[in-house]
Amino acid sequence: MILVTGGSGTVGSALLETLCADGHRVRAAYRAQRDVDRAVGAGRDAVRIDLGEPATLPSALQGVETVFLVGAMGPDQTRQELNLIEAAAVAGVPRVVKLSVWRADEELTPIAALHRPAELALQASGLGYTFLRPNFYMQNFTRQFAASIRTTGRFAQPRAHAPISFVDVRDIARVAAHVLTTDGHDGRVYALTGPEALTYDDAAEVLSRLLDRPVRFVGLSDSDARAAMLERGLPEYYADALIEVSRAYRNGGAETVTTTVRDLTGREPTSFEQFVRDHRAAFT
Repeated sequence: MILVTGGSGTVGSALLETLCADGHRVRAAYRAQRDVDRAVGAGRDAVRIDLGEPATLPSALQGVETVFLVGAMGPDQTRQELNLIEAAAVAGVPRVVKLSVWRADEELTPIAALHRPAELALQASGLGYTFLRPNFYMQNFTRQFAASIRTTGRFAQPRAHAPISFVDVRDIARVAAHVLTTDGHDGRVYALTGPEALTYDDAAEVLSRLLDRPVRFVGLSDSDARAAMLERGLPEYYADALIEVSRAYRNGGAETVTTTVRDLTGREPTSFEQFVRDHRAAFT
């Protein structure tokens, strides 16, 4: 039995689809009861948990052999992930696979600093563990930029010139499914990327060509980018964290391309061009 936390999230939902399609025994964990009810109605094993409420965890962990740990980004993320790790150890769960972030061990960004204590706790816990450290998600283009691309032909981010090896969440889910259902991954750290590194200007060129209309990247100053995030309703904590991430990788550090997706799944990672083709409707 595999417990997948964050079942309604970008990675968690993709992972659930992959595991269920392959016939694995899965228990989906959601914070909202309506998501639990919907999953149960679809014939899935589903439970409500709140990582901030340790009392919700023991029953969800009964009979579980492996946990896929996804914490919701925020000031309480570290404590919540530690709650799950502690509960898993008490329940005797053999293994935890943690979704982390790019270069988490270096704590270069506030987001990495949220993840690293949970990584260290797992290493000290005596549990089997694996860390998945993906680079920036291609899905950020559909979640954050698609509306602007549709209406204005532009998308804006803090000014950056260095390439980024964006990775498709579907590839992250395939890797996670492989790691969760096969042996030989204890103590391993997997850095996940797409097949190439692109600047935002490169991405705009791909979008322009495939959408058959001009798409332009607008590089904003940090202050303007922060103001735009706040205007869209993003809480200050998140806006400040994203600005720090941009600063950390502005001149390099996110351009490395790995072969991990291919090595573990036997499939080539999704290119950004293929991603845009698959999600063309979101941009049009």
